Amino acid sequence: MEKECMEEGLANTKRPLLPAETNFISSDKPNDGSSLTPVLFLSAIVALSGNFCFGFAAGYTSTAEFEMMEDLGMSIAAYSFFGSILTIGAAIGAILSGKIADFVGRKRSVWGINIGRLSIGFAVGLIAYVVPVYIAEITPKNIRGRLVVTLQLMNCSGLLIVFFLGNFFSWRTLSLLAIIPCLMQVVGLVFIPESPRWLASIGKEIEFEDALRRLRGADAGVSEEATEIRDATEIFQRGDAGFQGLFQKKYAYPLMIGVGLMLLQQLGGNSVFAAYLSTVFAKANVSTTIGPTAIAFLQMPAAVLGVILMDAFGRRALLMVSSVASCLCLSTMGLAFYLQEHDYAKEFTPVLVFLGVLGFSYAFAVGMSGIPWVIMSEIFPINVKASAGSLVTLVNWSSSWLVTYAFNFMLEWSSPGTFFFFASISALAFLFTWIMVPETKGRSLEDIHATLITYVY
Repeated sequence: MEKECMEEGLANTKRPLLPAETNFISSDKPNDGSSLTPVLFLSAIVALSGNFCFGFAAGYTSTAEFEMMEDLGMSIAAYSFFGSILTIGAAIGAILSGKIADFVGRKRSVWGINIGRLSIGFAVGLIAYVVPVYIAEITPKNIRGRLVVTLQLMNCSGLLIVFFLGNFFSWRTLSLLAIIPCLMQVVGLVFIPESPRWLASIGKEIEFEDALRRLRGADAGVSEEATEIRDATEIFQRGDAGFQGLFQKKYAYPLMIGVGLMLLQQLGGNSVFAAYLSTVFAKANVSTTIGPTAIAFLQMPAAVLGVILMDAFGRRALLMVSSVASCLCLSTMGLAFYLQEHDYAKEFTPVLVFLGVLGFSYAFAVGMSGIPWVIMSEIFPINVKASAGSLVTLVNWSSSWLVTYAFNFMLEWSSPGTFFFFASISALAFLFTWIMVPETKGRSLEDIHATLITYVY
C-alpha cells in the first residue's frame, strides 16, 4: 500500500492535500504581476551578486595554486586543506543559514590564510541557501526558474574574472580585489524589499503587502497572489517546524529529492574543476595560464543557455540531458589519462582533456549546476524551509569538502580512475532524476508544496 502511495507521489498526482476551497493548484488565468519589474530585477541582481563573490572565491585556489605553494612552501596536503577549507566554512554556514535567514613564520602565514578562507566559506554557506530561496520567494512562477538558475551565470562570471585577473596580479592582490563586489552587494541590500512570504510567515501583514506590491509593480493586481500566500502560510504552519518536525513521513519525498540532488551534484566532481583546474591541465600538459581562462570564458554562453532553456524545457529534462552529457565528457577525460598512463597515443591527451573539461562545463552549466538549487528553493513548505534548507545545503558543502580535499590524492592514486568515478556519479544522477525528481516548471510554490506531501495520505 505504501509503495502505491509513493508511486502516486512520484507521478506528480494532483490530488490536493488541502480542502477544495484552499486548493493551490495553478489556474490558467495570467497573473498581472508576472512581469520582471525594476524592483524585482534590482532585488535579483543584488542577491545574485553573492554568487559572483562565490565564483571568485571558488576559482581563487586554481589561479593562485602554484604561486602560493612556492611562496609559502606548502605541501600537496597543506594546499588540499586550504583549497577544501572553504567548504568546511560553508558547511558551518549551512547549519546556521536557515535560522539566520529566518531571524535575521610560514606556519603562521598558512594558518592565517586558512582562517581567512574558512570565514569566506561561512559566508558562502549562507549565500548558497539564502540567495535561491529569496529569489524563488519574490519571483512570479513564469520566470522563477530563469532567475534562480541565473546564480550559475554569476558563478561563471566570478570564475572568469578571477582566472583572468590571476594572469596579471599576485595571489595577495587578488584577495584584496575580491572585497569590491562584496561591498557593492552590501550597499545594494539597503534598497531591496524583504521576501513577502517570509513577512507573511512572521505575521507582518502591512509589510507583506507593501513588499509584494513593490515587487509586482504599482499597477499589478496582487490580491489573488497575496491571498494564496497568506492561506498557504497559515495551513503549513499548523504542523511542527524545526529539525524535529522536518523528519516526519510527509516530508520524506521532498527531503530525498533535495539531499539526493545535492549529493550527486558535488560527488560528480564539479567543485574540483573550480578549485584545481590548473592541476588537471598541468597533468595533461595543457597551458595552466591560458587553459583555465579560456574555459571560464567559454562557460559563459553555457550559463546563458541554461537560463534561456530553464523555463522552456523544464527542470527534469535539463537535469537528465546534463547528467548524460557530463558522463560522456568525464569518461573522455578518463580515457585521455588512461592513454597517457599507458603511453599510447598520449599526444591526444591535452586535446581530449581540454575538450572534456569544456564539454563538462557546458553540460554541467545547463542542468546539474543550478537546477538542484532551483528545486531546493521550491520543494519545501514555509514551516520547514529553514531546517530543510540548512540540512540540504550542509549535505552539499560536506560532500563538496570531501571531493575537493580528496581530489589531489585521488589523482595520485589513479588519474583515469578519478574521472571514471565522477562519470559513474553522473550516470547515477540521470537515473535518480528519471525516477525521483518531479517537474516544478510553471507551478506556484504553494501548488508544489501541496502536491509533494500528498502521497502519504
